[in-house]
Amino acid sequence: MASAGRNNDGDGPQGFDLPAWAIGWYTVVVIGAIVTSLVGFQNDDKVLYIEGLASLGGLALILPVAVLIYQMASATNNREIAKAMKDLAKALERSSDELALSDDARRVLNRKHERDMLCKAIEEDILAEDWDAAMILVKELAERFGYRIEAEDFRARIDRARATTIDRRVTEAVRNLDAMIVRLDWDNALAEAERIARVFPESSRVEGLRNKVTRSRTRYKEELERRFLHAAEAERVDEAVELLKELDSYLTEAEAEPYQELARGVIGKARENLGVQFKLYVQDKNWRDAAVVGERIIGEFPNTRMAEEVRGMIDTIRDRASAMPL
Repeated sequence: MASAGRNNDGDGPQGFDLPAWAIGWYTVVVIGAIVTSLVGFQNDDKVLYIEGLASLGGLALILPVAVLIYQMASATNNREIAKAMKDLAKALERSSDELALSDDARRVLNRKHERDMLCKAIEEDILAEDWDAAMILVKELAERFGYRIEAEDFRARIDRARATTIDRRVTEAVRNLDAMIVRLDWDNALAEAERIARVFPESSRVEGLRNKVTRSRTRYKEELERRFLHAAEAERVDEAVELLKELDSYLTEAEAEPYQELARGVIGKARENLGVQFKLYVQDKNWRDAAVVGERIIGEFPNTRMAEEVRGMIDTIRDRASAMPL
């Protein structure tokens, strides 16, 4: 029952081989069927006797079918295992061959793959505007892999893209600087000009930005001086005073000295004009305008005798202004 036959090259079974556990199980079942038949025969129990014989017949029919199924399964499994072993052997052989190669030889075999990966990385750096990283990879492409023509093409692309991007950024930065100049924000404009020069040192457009801010400030100061002189000459006192307040933040002590006499005259005239206006409003019982002018006198000329006199009246004037009908 356990006989077997195999071909010479070991590719698969010709007969069959049942495992020991199957043979043992089958033997026990057969013995059980025989014992059942004998017990039935001795005890004249026809039912038990027939069941035993039927079991033996069924086992006789099952045996060849089981052997055939086992044989087919064994052959299929053996073929699959053999194929898997052959594939594994080939893979190990390739790995062994590659390990036996030198670093340079392996690099030659993987050259195209590594080149494609390197070019992809360069493209990604260009899109990310990481020019320095891209140039390092381009140098690797040329010197390590020998693709010098392709590397030069990448260098040209990087230079063009870098120039375009830097020009756009410089344009935006200069536009922001010009807006600061228009707002007369001189301190921040100077700081921005210095920042632009640090960030974009390779751009010729950043040269002289600090001087641009300084020149603009100087021109505006000169314009203030001119307007102040014209207003003072024409006795437009209020305008002259406002211009003088703004001009004060632009002039150094030495620059302000030539204007001191004129400024005193303008300020004195402005004080006199405010005093006259205050008195007229009080006489006309125009308490609202009187309160406004009185507060200006106190705020703009706090240490004068006129301001002291107005302080003594201002509370009463405010109360009367509040009581006036709208």
